[in-house]
Amino acid sequence: MRKHEIKRETAETKINLVWNLDGAGKTNIQTGVGFFDHMLVLMTKHGRFDLDVNCDGDIEVDQHHTVEDIGIVLGQAFYQCLGDKVGIERYSTITIPMDEALATVSIDISGRPYFVYRVEGLKDKVGQFDTELVEEFFQAFVSHAKVTLHIRLEYGSNTHHMIEAIFKAFGRVLHAASRINENWQEVPSTKGFLE
Repeated sequence: MRKHEIKRETAETKINLVWNLDGAGKTNIQTGVGFFDHMLVLMTKHGRFDLDVNCDGDIEVDQHHTVEDIGIVLGQAFYQCLGDKVGIERYSTITIPMDEALATVSIDISGRPYFVYRVEGLKDKVGQFDTELVEEFFQAFVSHAKVTLHIRLEYGSNTHHMIEAIFKAFGRVLHAASRINENWQEVPSTKGFLE
């Protein structure tokens, strides 16, 4: 079972996280940031993972530390869950519609952190959520998961829908790229390894 647990405590956040890559979409997510919880639930359901996240963060300051630090811990957990990466599909690209919005997310589980974020037109906030934190979350994830990730919002007008399409597509590319192909009993790289 590809499962990893992390406990991380700083002066700004205290996070307990358990991620099972081979789950069934079960969630127990409490970050203190309602919209972000909603996005993580969508990511988990569409990625068919099991994810428990509990975060006690300094949201009385703002939401930044909570969202970024969860991105860090999720990235670390994903990296650990993959182990030696033998048999994984490695690549995936998914395009997801959410009503009027359309988002495309591509991933390479490469061992090389690289992030491209082409998202325009988001309003500053959805409820109390600062939408600039979407980019911060994914940058933190990429840096610690050691993946290449491209996110492109094709179009959209409703900020909630635009971000939702991104998180759903993200969950699905994680699932597809990390899936084990039983016919592929080696690391999917001509180098013979993935960092």
